[in-house]
Amino acid sequence: MPKLDDPLGRAVELRGRREPFALATVVACRRPTSAYPGAKALIEAGGAFSGWVGGSCAQPLVLREALAALEDGKPRLLRISPDPDLDAEPEEGVLELAMPCQSQGALEIYVEPFLPRPELVVIGETPLAQALASAGKLIEFDVCVSDPGATAEAFPDAGVLLTDLEETTARLRADSYVVVATQGQYDEEALSAVLRSEAAYVGLVASTKRAEAVLHYLRESGFGLHELERLHCPVGLSLGAVTPPEIALSIAAEILQLRREQPVGQPQSTHEPLTLTPISGDSGERAESTVQPLILTPLPAAGGEQALDPICGMTVDVATARHTSEYEGETVYFCAAGCRQRFEQEPERYATAPR
Repeated sequence: MPKLDDPLGRAVELRGRREPFALATVVACRRPTSAYPGAKALIEAGGAFSGWVGGSCAQPLVLREALAALEDGKPRLLRISPDPDLDAEPEEGVLELAMPCQSQGALEIYVEPFLPRPELVVIGETPLAQALASAGKLIEFDVCVSDPGATAEAFPDAGVLLTDLEETTARLRADSYVVVATQGQYDEEALSAVLRSEAAYVGLVASTKRAEAVLHYLRESGFGLHELERLHCPVGLSLGAVTPPEIALSIAAEILQLRREQPVGQPQSTHEPLTLTPISGDSGERAESTVQPLILTPLPAAGGEQALDPICGMTVDVATARHTSEYEGETVYFCAAGCRQRFEQEPERYATAPR
């Protein structure tokens, strides 16, 4: 831990934690004053003050202006003297301040805010996730990638690699922008972890059909409409993107537009908005559909044993399947948590176990 009189050491610690602070540096002084050129102090967002820039006369002014700098993000030069020229033509970035005590000394103190850059949090290790990490660095975001298989070799542009969703959620703040890009591997688990965070943006990379299945799962899991309205899907501006780098660019453009508080809509996605099918507890009943039962038998495959998801009909690799359930003594494999959830609600409707 840095000492209280070690503002630079404290600055390193705060930057590592992505916490804002302001650094005040004495650039000139006229005696009598206890300060000296080069003296420094660090001011945290909560008002904590470490270092020394000149005793009880200057410190209250420095603290006030440092907190103001953290609020507006602008540096400023403070000219503190017993006889400030308050009628002079104002200079940009310069504040003329009266010394609040009976000292004849004068100080010039430069106050610079250090605000953490916004962070792009990419969940997944897909080619699109890799392209997103690179796009995040390009627009000068800090980049965090979360996935059990993420490596520095696959994500050279990520400053932070995490393998645990709980740890990922714990670091989310109001300046976090989250994109779930597992592309069907564990979308439901990822969104369940991040949707109730204070992140500024939560996006899901998915087709309309897949996204509707994910939304259905989340609503069945207890998420309300007001929480699901935070979810951006489809993600990205409508740029005609096809390849992973192009899609990543469109997502980065949307995030940048939102961050700069531009009206989202010029341009915006032309995809049809998702429709939330009513479920139990909402107005209306769950829509009925005709489902043909499937035989739950593995399919032979050159790459290893596979099985059919009885809900959507996708093939699932048995060795790496994340989502399974037991039915009449047989293991049933699913592509995603939403399919497993629907099956477990009415297993006899979706499957006929082999005899």
